[in-house]
Amino acid sequence: MPIALPTPYALFLGNETDISNAKTAAGIAHWQRENCVCQIRLENGTVDLSLADMTVQQAVKSGAKCLVIGVANFGGVIAPDWLPVLKSALEAGLDVAAGLHARLNDIAELRNLAEKYGRKLYDIRQPEQVFRVGSGVERTGNRLLTVGTDCSVGKMYTSLAIEKELRMRGCDATFRATGQTGVFIARSGVCVDAVVSDFISGAAESLSPDNAADHWDIVEGQGSLFHPAFAGVTLGLLHGSQPDALVLCHDATRETIEDYLDFPIPEFGRCMETYIAAASLTAPNVQFVGMSINTSKLNDIEAHKYLVRLEHHHNLPCCDPVRTGVAAIVDRMLKINDSSGDRL
Repeated sequence: MPIALPTPYALFLGNETDISNAKTAAGIAHWQRENCVCQIRLENGTVDLSLADMTVQQAVKSGAKCLVIGVANFGGVIAPDWLPVLKSALEAGLDVAAGLHARLNDIAELRNLAEKYGRKLYDIRQPEQVFRVGSGVERTGNRLLTVGTDCSVGKMYTSLAIEKELRMRGCDATFRATGQTGVFIARSGVCVDAVVSDFISGAAESLSPDNAADHWDIVEGQGSLFHPAFAGVTLGLLHGSQPDALVLCHDATRETIEDYLDFPIPEFGRCMETYIAAASLTAPNVQFVGMSINTSKLNDIEAHKYLVRLEHHHNLPCCDPVRTGVAAIVDRMLKINDSSGDRL
């Protein structure tokens, strides 16, 4: 399911002041920095990705081909004060791409300018494919799915770090993007939260089809079974991805579901038991191979103690994909297959 996005990118940050609301741009800048020409910010915007600040015209002169809206605001809307920059980008010769729920192509003035100047508007969140319902039929190959205690706890970073580690070891592995940031990075995938609910598991099956016995599909997780609003997409991914391995992702400083303070993060053992119970419908031998913890808000000593404590308590490798890497998790997942290729 490739998406022919032109590169390199100019990352549009609007007037955002909170990096968590600019996670699309931050993710692209972290994992595809070679494809990032610059950042474009509105007045009062303070998010800084350590890229050159440019105007639209400077971005074009520096080789940018596509303006990517890197903000994922509440409700996924296109803010009115973004429109002058978006129109200027089309007039200057850039395509414009967004992963928001609101569609660029639904805004007449943008659509008309794109047609006038021969540019394209990419609404990557809305899948163009037609998916079948999930079948639950066993598939060949190996699949790992990242799951979370909450949303925005590092599932994409963990997935990409695991794919990178596998490839460094010479293993056959493919990152399967299921959200807008992952799709921008991989230039393929499906934003599953925009798929009609009856077809989410079928979309996950299409995303990670039959493959060679030694191949690993690393499927980016979405949402959380413990989120009062977004658990549905998680369950569809669990059933459709048919995972052999799971990694539990968590933000070390989070005690309640983000923006839902009446919902505490469950104890990790309960989290893993619940995920195993749900996934085992289509993957009866599924197992956890590690925990991935975002420790970015802890200092080095605090982070080390946190990871060691969890590792001892749950008898699983515990890593931070940015701080420590995920080698220990990959060591564990590769033990799922013995030398003869049979499941342990």
